[in-house]
Amino acid sequence: MTRQLHPIEINTKTGEPFLRLPAPHQNIILTPPRQGDQSVLTQHMNDPAIYGWIEGPPVPYLPEHADDWIQLVKEECDATLEYLRKSQEDFPNGPLQFVDVSPVRYLREVKENGEDILIGDVNFKRSPFEEVLDEVERKRLREENAKKQAGDPTIQYAFGDWLAASHHGKGIMTAAIGLLLSAWAIPRMSARHVVAHTFAGNIGSNRVFEKNGFVNRGLFDNGKTVRGERKKMTLLEWKHDQA
Repeated sequence: MTRQLHPIEINTKTGEPFLRLPAPHQNIILTPPRQGDQSVLTQHMNDPAIYGWIEGPPVPYLPEHADDWIQLVKEECDATLEYLRKSQEDFPNGPLQFVDVSPVRYLREVKENGEDILIGDVNFKRSPFEEVLDEVERKRLREENAKKQAGDPTIQYAFGDWLAASHHGKGIMTAAIGLLLSAWAIPRMSARHVVAHTFAGNIGSNRVFEKNGFVNRGLFDNGKTVRGERKKMTLLEWKHDQA
């Protein structure tokens, strides 16, 4: 295993990096996005049980939307992996280099025959500061946060995630967020302050974060409109010194 990728493992057959969820979900892995994910992604993003709780995807979600999205997130993950591989050449014995994204984010269920299927996405990004109600102040904080170098412990990060409706209620997303937080965000991104913004009424998602030590700070309304509907949101917050 490449030291600079620690604790990410490498699939010996495909060369693909991955993180495996702990028991009882060891048949679920996190990998980078792949070319070829588009058709399954399109199916999921047209499911109201998914798109009803997330802001981004257009409805209906078309193949070209999936093409654009996979290209975007794959480039981001690939660039991070390339940086870590280059860091292995420059720092073969350490220290481990900080990054500001996780290069593995797509949840896949591995079947008994070794094939896997895309079932979700869990991602860290720099925070959009949705909880800041004043637009000017929100923009200032975003810009200030974006300028900070990877590894700066004062960066505020945010989680974004979705999971196939067929896999809801099994503890998979709780395990995935816990794994990414402990195995990657804290040691490899120096994450010390992470938030999540969920739409009002998304009790299941709130519980996922609360089980991982996030504190529910309650509802707020920053004027957000999603697909023509005004949305109140819940702020969930995690700080390393309170974990």
